[in-house]
Amino acid sequence: MSRLSTIFTQLPVDEKAFIPFITAGDGGLDNTLELMQVLVKNGADVIELGVPFSDPMADGPTIAKSHERAVKDGVSLSDVLVLVKKFRQSNDTTAIVLMGYLNPIEVFGYQAFANVASESGVDGVLVVDMPPEEAHDLKQSLDGVDIDFIFLVAPTTTDERLAFLATIASGFIYFVALKGVTGAEHLDVDLVKAHLLRIRQTVDLPIGGGFGIKDAKSAKAVSEHADAIIVGSSLVAFVEQYANDRDKMLASVGRLANEIATAIK
Repeated sequence: MSRLSTIFTQLPVDEKAFIPFITAGDGGLDNTLELMQVLVKNGADVIELGVPFSDPMADGPTIAKSHERAVKDGVSLSDVLVLVKKFRQSNDTTAIVLMGYLNPIEVFGYQAFANVASESGVDGVLVVDMPPEEAHDLKQSLDGVDIDFIFLVAPTTTDERLAFLATIASGFIYFVALKGVTGAEHLDVDLVKAHLLRIRQTVDLPIGGGFGIKDAKSAKAVSEHADAIIVGSSLVAFVEQYANDRDKMLASVGRLANEIATAIK
């Protein structure tokens, strides 16, 4: 059983998984490692690591800037995989999902990427800009090393595409809780509930809700209907805000993570 499957299977009935997102290499790779450890101490079940990319079109300003900073510092997909391997030296239970864009994986090579990701301790991969209809070759490579292939489902996803996703997705479904980019506003919890009910009729996987969830209050509201809560922009904002005060950065990330984890557990 994969780490992701174990995490969702072992969650108590009244608890939901907490999945914080940070961009790998933002503020330095050592900084990211410390942030990962802080997130685990404050309730993270899964950590979603953003792979730096020059054109993160699905991301709002906060996360897009974090990509820019990491790219400027020369952080590559190879560096991210080394980071995961380093994290695994002290943590073998928290699941790690890489979230990013297709180009770096294309350059790396599907099978080579899958092999190194598996050796490093990656549990899942989400490629934002890969249409599921074109995912067969990468899926085959990931399946061969038991890495889950996670897909986004938007409010506009059709029933036909949901049915197709049900045949290829694994790990969990990432539900985009609103139309827009990461960090967007106007989260409608009633609408989220309706969409999640529709997804559950077709897809037999845990569902994580992300985009627009910023704090304990919004996390708690969405957690009433989702199996996991995914939070990124409000955590990543601290990396920029306290770039010159690492202790305050780590404390701020830890405090918000703890508030969210407490609200949904």
